This record gives sequence, structure tokens and C-alpha cells, in this order.
Amino acid sequence: MDNQNKPQKSIVTAVKKSASTKNFALAFFLLTLWLCPKSYGQDTYVRHASADVSAYVFHLALNDSTNQIQGKAQVTVDFLAPTPSFALDLIAKTGQYGMEVTKVMEDSLPASYEYRNNKITVRPRAGNSSRRTFTISYRGIPARGLVIDTTKFGQRSFFGDNWPNLARHWLPSVDHPYDKASITFEIEAPDHYDVVATGEKIEESYLNNHTKLTIYHEPAPVAMKVVTIGVTKFASRLLGEVHDIPVTAWVYPENRWEGFSDYGVATRALNYFIENVGPYSYAKLANMQAKTQWGGLENAGTIAYFENSVTGRNTVEGLIAHEIAHQWFGNSATENDWNHVWLSEGFATYFAILYLESVYGDAKRKEELLLDKEQIFAYYAKNPSPIVDPSITDPLKVLSTNTYQKGGWVLHMLRHTLGDETFWKGIKAYYAQYQNGNAMTHDFQKVMEQVSGKDLSLFFKQWIFTKGHPVLAWDWKYEKGKVTITIQQEQPHHIFTFPLEIGIFAKGKMQLHKVVINKAQSTFDLPVEERPEAVVLDPNLWLLFQEG
Repeated sequence: MDNQNKPQKSIVTAVKKSASTKNFALAFFLLTLWLCPKSYGQDTYVRHASADVSAYVFHLALNDSTNQIQGKAQVTVDFLAPTPSFALDLIAKTGQYGMEVTKVMEDSLPASYEYRNNKITVRPRAGNSSRRTFTISYRGIPARGLVIDTTKFGQRSFFGDNWPNLARHWLPSVDHPYDKASITFEIEAPDHYDVVATGEKIEESYLNNHTKLTIYHEPAPVAMKVVTIGVTKFASRLLGEVHDIPVTAWVYPENRWEGFSDYGVATRALNYFIENVGPYSYAKLANMQAKTQWGGLENAGTIAYFENSVTGRNTVEGLIAHEIAHQWFGNSATENDWNHVWLSEGFATYFAILYLESVYGDAKRKEELLLDKEQIFAYYAKNPSPIVDPSITDPLKVLSTNTYQKGGWVLHMLRHTLGDETFWKGIKAYYAQYQNGNAMTHDFQKVMEQVSGKDLSLFFKQWIFTKGHPVLAWDWKYEKGKVTITIQQEQPHHIFTFPLEIGIFAKGKMQLHKVVINKAQSTFDLPVEERPEAVVLDPNLWLLFQEG
């Protein structure tokens, strides 16, 4: 995601904030029925140990006369053990907004259920079948999640905007990324609309009364945070096919040529990530101009970009790369706990930089990392906290400079620690293991340790789970063919251990030395042939540190 409202130095490194934040109180059920979050996080969503949703089919009827939607959700659940009940999230009607449930069926019979506290709790019938299908009929006006509005050009529109847990406003579901499922959307809408949604289009049929049915199906398991629909008047174009994946642009007709041009770089970015990370998981890659609270929202296979991303000046390549990187990190390999969202946002931030580096060279890498570094320091001055912060319980509040820019910098330092070849080998192994699944930080660490043969426990402990960064005071002197450098860590709370490159410049050339810092104060004698003109710490920009 990216935030269109934040003043930006770099489209790649922009942090996304919601237009409004909201605390979601989630009640705990009996421990015997529910799998609680692990002790290293404060993600309070209660996970069901024995019920796994494998497929959703959402049939939605949209109209032009009101904002009320008519919905029917078929939810296929695999029961791993006898289960007295399981729950789906759905925001109940309060005043004008929210949903009413009119019927719940288990297969072809009425189901036993209770709808309160924004949960539909279903009690399955006794039986031997481990897979059941439940159908929830409902209606209402969503307050959030499905944005029903007009486009910048005044056209009526419907856009899914679920991140992080707003699907519950319009889709009965397990609204947490730990439970992923295949998705089918069946959209009935007036026939003057174009429809795009998660998955591959498998049907478009004109019905009676000027109504059109459009069906999309995504067989890969997807978290509810990144499923979407887009319904308005679109101009659409095939931008190309990359490894047999169709890449399209869906933009407003009023700015169609500008949109097709701006979104055209998506084919190049998709190819980069397939070639360097691994197979793409989804049926297509649609790039959609949309009414969204975010600058970009990485919906699986159907990315939404803010309306004014379309300018015709091709200024959003970094944003597009960021959202496409999410298709691997966050969408396919998904964090299992909101407090570990850096596995999504930090990865997308850094892999967008890697893409830009591959296209525009090392100078672009340094430019982006310098911008990110300054934002990290400014953020830490006001918010001294680690990347994985167990004090956060609201999913919206996990988004910060820590989870984006600092998370990206951690990957950058890991790349330097392991070397390019091992780093990429580890990234490919991590994605191969967790494609279409869920992971935590320790899972990523374990894979990188297995690939590299190195113990990375200290690296992850100090950069992910410890707040702050090194603040270095230093000086140097030259005497009799050597440079003596003294470096002191000034941050009071923790002594970091890290490799550091030192550049010694003389006669227009740089001599590079590598040292390891693991104490509050370190002194190094480095041999040189003549008095240096300058000494620079980290001349190639591989270490996140601040000069004291």
C-alpha cells in the first residue's frame, strides 16, 4: 500500500495511513475451541484451531437506485476436528449502515446460528462430513470496505477497499490473513457498468431488466485483506502477457491514454519479480484506477491505484513496483500475525528499490535508501519502538516508517551480510516454502539461516525486535602510514553488533576497509600509503546508522 495524502520525497518509500482509524474489539472464545496468538505478538484476533475456510463464493447484487447491496455468501469450511461452533465476521446494522442476516443454510437445510457482536456464530450439525458449505443471505449498506461513490469524473462506482480488516463490512468471512481461501465473485449490476474483480473472468452474461452478471474466480488461496471488486465505467487494455500472465490496465475512459501509458511499466515489473523471486500465484495482473483510501492497494491480481496516479507523465513506476512486489510478499507469502506486517510492507518497500536498481542502476538504490534513512531517523525521534512491536493491538497502527522503510533497510543490510548470491537464494527458498501460505519473522529467519549456514539470531534480534539503530560518534588521525579510527556507539539502550565499511580517499581513489563493531567503543589501525584526503564511514550505503 501507499498513502496518496502524505507529502512524499519518494513514491516507493511513502507510508500509508488510513483516512480514519478504528479499534476493533474482538472477544475471546474458549481456549479449547480457539487457537490464540503466539506470545511474541499482540494480534488479538482469535484463530479457530479446527475450522479452515477453503472457498468463498460471493454473489452480490448492486444497483443505481440505492447503496444497499444484496448478498449471498457460500462459505466452504474444512473441519479438522469435531467443532461445536465457528464464527464469521460481519458488521451488523446500526442505524443506516451495516448488514442484516436474513438466512443461514448448512448445505440445503437451515443452520443453527447466532448473530451478535458483529459475528455470525454457526453450530454445524452432527455428522461425519469434514467439509461443509454454509450459505449466508444478507443485505445492507456498508459503512466501509466497499466504497460506493463517484469517480473524479462524476461516474458512479463501487470499489472493494478491504485492508486491513474492512471486508467484514460487506463480506461474511474470516477477516484475518491467517485463514486464506479461493475466491469467486458473482456480480449482478446494471449492464452499463464494467466489472473487474479478484481472479480470472469466467462469465459475462446479460440478464433481464438491463442487468449483467459477471463472474471472476481466483483458485489460489487469498486473504480477505486483498480481495476486491471494481465496478464503474472503465476503459481496459491488455498491456501484454508475461510468463503467460495477462497484464491489463483498467482506467477511467476520460483519461484512458494517460492511464494505459502510466500503467504500462507493470509488465516490466512483473517480469522482474517472476525472474528473481519465483512463480506468480494469481490468474492475472490487473492494474486499476480506483477510489481508494490508499495511494496503492495490493489486492491479489487486481491492484488499485489512487485516482490521481494517472497523469500521463509516468511518475508512478516505484508505486507500481511496490504493489506488484506485494503479490509475492504479503499476498502469497502472508504474515500470520498483524505485528509481523513488515514481512509484507518492508519487503515491498525494498523489492521496489531492487527493481528500480535493476532498471536505473546503483545511484537509484542509494537515492531511495538515503530518503528512507532520513524518514527512519525522524520517525524514531518521536516513536522509539521496534519493527515488531507487541504493544500494538489495532491492525491499522502496525503501518509505520518502521514496518516500511526500516523493514526495507533491514533486508538491505541482510543482503550485504549474506552477499547477493546467498541473499537471492534465500529469498527464493523462503517464497518457495511459504507461497500461498503464512509465515512469521522466525520462519523467514530460519530459511535464511538454512540457506546461508549462518546464525542470524543476533541480526534479527537487534534489527527487528530491538528499537533504534546505532548512533556513531567518530574521528580519525593519520600517523606514520596508518589511520587510527575511533568509533563510539552513543545510543544508550543497546550496543549493536554490525559490519562496517570504511572508505579512505587519497588521490581520487578509495581504499575500502571492513571492520566489525561490537562494543561501545572501538579503535582500528588501518594501513595506508599516504595521508588521506578524507575518511568516510559506509561509503556504499549498506548500514543503517546515524552520526552523533
